[in-house]
Amino acid sequence: MINENTAPGGDGDDNKSTENELKREPQTKATPSLRFLQAELELNAHLRGLKFSEPVRYVYNPLEYAWDTHRCYVDKYCQAGQKFLFLGMNPGPFGMAQTGVPFGEVRSVVDWLKITGEVGRPDDEHPKRRISGLACTQNEVSGARFWGFFRKLCGEPSAFFRHCFVHNLCPLIFMSASGKNLTPPELPAHERQELLRLCDIALCHVVEALGVSMVIGVGKVAEQRARRALSGAGIEVQVEGIMHPSPRNPLANKGWESVATAKLAELGVLPLLGST
Repeated sequence: MINENTAPGGDGDDNKSTENELKREPQTKATPSLRFLQAELELNAHLRGLKFSEPVRYVYNPLEYAWDTHRCYVDKYCQAGQKFLFLGMNPGPFGMAQTGVPFGEVRSVVDWLKITGEVGRPDDEHPKRRISGLACTQNEVSGARFWGFFRKLCGEPSAFFRHCFVHNLCPLIFMSASGKNLTPPELPAHERQELLRLCDIALCHVVEALGVSMVIGVGKVAEQRARRALSGAGIEVQVEGIMHPSPRNPLANKGWESVATAKLAELGVLPLLGST
């Protein structure tokens, strides 16, 4: 169990290497990927000071123990000119929690995105929620649907990432004593408010670093948080949403791809994503 239910730290060697790189690179010359990583490292530093009470018993932060694969994802795919940011809420236990990649179902991450690297383990793990990294054999339905859709649509990752990037508002995953996944809305109110306040600030930094013109929340909660955070900060970015591909959503189970296709066509994103 996490000591005193605090947000996790880690050995931090990879994080420190990135921090040193950022210190050497003037912000005026830093690439979008480095500015993005800087925003994440700053958020990590703030999250380490948070404490969580019941029903939370375990807290994992893949931006600590899976920084190597996460950095691979960002270095490969975060680039200048991306105008659309798909925003998830927080990691799933068999997705980003294992791979360090948003919606990071293992087969998509390894076979399509070609992500490599070492994945460590949290300091304290629930016995039913072990981290096995890129060797994880559990299926993550939301991630398989999300990346599978864009793989079918785009063919190659470059066709997607030419215009789009994918990020999570909150990097932490929360579990109860039984191992049940807890989403941020299920946290005690005062703890949830402080967590999301920090994540909202980081999102504003990310949007400014990337220079995107539209944030597309994946699911209503992410859409609403993005709209609130960005409007509150006076950042003039269009915020829209698409249905979450979660198997908990009956509508998604009836045909998430057709719903996502229609929405992206309405937003003018779909014509940009065909393979070329």
